[in-house]
Amino acid sequence: MGIGLLAIMLAGTDQVLAQDDNPSPKFGIKGGLNLSQLYVDHANVEDQNMKVGYHVGLFGKIPLTDFLAVQPEVLYSNTGAKVSYGGSDLANVLGIEEGEVRFNLNYIQVPVAFLVNIGPFNIHAGPYVSYLVGANVKNLKMADLNSNQIADLDTDKFNRFDYGLLGGIGVDIKAITVGARYNYGLREIGSSGLAGSLTNNSKNGVFQVYVGFGL
Repeated sequence: MGIGLLAIMLAGTDQVLAQDDNPSPKFGIKGGLNLSQLYVDHANVEDQNMKVGYHVGLFGKIPLTDFLAVQPEVLYSNTGAKVSYGGSDLANVLGIEEGEVRFNLNYIQVPVAFLVNIGPFNIHAGPYVSYLVGANVKNLKMADLNSNQIADLDTDKFNRFDYGLLGGIGVDIKAITVGARYNYGLREIGSSGLAGSLTNNSKNGVFQVYVGFGL
C-alpha cells in the first residue's frame, strides 16, 4: 500500500512539473516601423526610394511544444514606395510627365508565423495574406498635350489581395517581445491600366521592426 501511494505521489509530481514546463499561450498588441519598396523594373525608372510607414495590431503566441509555437496576427500595415520616372519616351510609354510618384498602400494583413524558440530568442517564418483597404497616388501629372490633367490612382486600380512569405527573428523579455522580419510579396500590386504600367508587375517588399506587449 505504501509503495502504491508513493507511486501515485510521484506520478502527480511528474504531471505538475510537465505542466510547468509547457509555456502558456500569450496574447497582446504590437506595432512598429515599415521600410517598404516595390522594385519597379522599368526602363523609364530613374530612381527608387523606400517608403517609411508603420504597422500596428494584435498577436497571439500559441505553444505547440516546449520549443515550437505558432503566432497568428492581425495588422494594419502602411506600405508603398517613391519612384522617379523619366526619359524622352515617358509620355508615349506611360502617359505621364516625368517626376516622382509616391505610392501609398494600406493593408489589413494576416501573418501566420511558425516559431522555433531558442531560450528567449526565436526564429520565425510563414505565410501572410493581405487585403488592400486604401491606396492612392496623388497629383499624378498626365502627359496630355491638350490639357494640364491631374489624376489620382485609387484603390480600385490595384489588386485587392496580396499574399507572400515572411521570415525573421525575435526575442521575448518577460511580457515584451522585440523583433525584425521581412515580408516578400508574391502577387503584383497593380491590377491593370496606368497602375499596372507604372508598377510593371511589381510586388511588395517590406522590412519591419516591431515591439509587442503581452496582455
